[in-house]
Amino acid sequence: MKPSRLLIAAAAAFAIASPALAADKFKIGYLRVMDDAQTIAAYEGGFYKKQGLDVELVEFRSGTDLIKAIVGGQMDTGVLGFTNAVAWASKGADLKVVGGAQNGYHAIVVRDDTGIKNVADLKGRSLASQAEGSTADTVLKGVVLKNAGLKPDDVNIMGVSPQVAVQSLVGKRVDAAFLFEPQARIAQLIAPVRQIYEIGEVWPFPCMVVITSGETLKKRRADVWKSLDAQREAIDLLQKKPAEASKLIASYFIAEPTLKTLKHGNMPREDVIRDAIKSQTFSAVLTGKEQARMQEIADILQQQGSLKTRDGKQFDVKSITDLSWQKDRKL
Repeated sequence: MKPSRLLIAAAAAFAIASPALAADKFKIGYLRVMDDAQTIAAYEGGFYKKQGLDVELVEFRSGTDLIKAIVGGQMDTGVLGFTNAVAWASKGADLKVVGGAQNGYHAIVVRDDTGIKNVADLKGRSLASQAEGSTADTVLKGVVLKNAGLKPDDVNIMGVSPQVAVQSLVGKRVDAAFLFEPQARIAQLIAPVRQIYEIGEVWPFPCMVVITSGETLKKRRADVWKSLDAQREAIDLLQKKPAEASKLIASYFIAEPTLKTLKHGNMPREDVIRDAIKSQTFSAVLTGKEQARMQEIADILQQQGSLKTRDGKQFDVKSITDLSWQKDRKL
């Protein structure tokens, strides 16, 4: 049966009103942390579709797994820690940092019964953080502890997922935890713990960035740019309308509609995530200062021995950055 003229006309009108979706799915990897909120918000808010992209959002448990997928061509882009790109690029992987995402928010949260008042008090104590070599691990050892006069061996550091870190803190298996949002906020709402330090206040740095492979950038540059446009729109929503953004992403972080807290009773998850969003600094653009800070982080990795170049020289961060999107958009 041939389609009616009415159906053909309706389809044509829809095609004119809506941008055509990309022929192939555009796969974006993310981690279920507040640092990746713009990725989730862009997906749930329909911003990728607005740009004409048929996006498949894929969750990964670690930055290492995500970077492997990007290197292997299973993902087109990903939002993850900058150190992952540096580590793999130093081994020959063709990776590019093409945009910003979120500036580092990492808080040290301690149990009230430990008597820990500052970072120096962590000497001889146990602390849950992320896996060795991660961005959090790098700045914890190379900046936080160092500035407090401590060596990494002075603290018993346990590298685990953010969720396990919170559970370990609440279950009194560790004295402290180095957490990002929303885990830092959740921990303080459900247990007798308090925040004593936040690195973003004293040493701001670009924690999460948008990473792609050189091959993807070569073949799908226009689509990568569209994805960055969508995430930029999502960042604008997060910064200007956190309550509205929270409604889009809250279920990704808190499964139940409410969170049982010590002081506020059952708190709507949207309120918890709204407050977590407010504590963050999202930015799609990498400024000159942030690029310089990225070089500092690479230098720290080399000093720690976890980053080695073939010629033994300093790793040049500019070799893995392609910021032509923000130049094209005059940002």
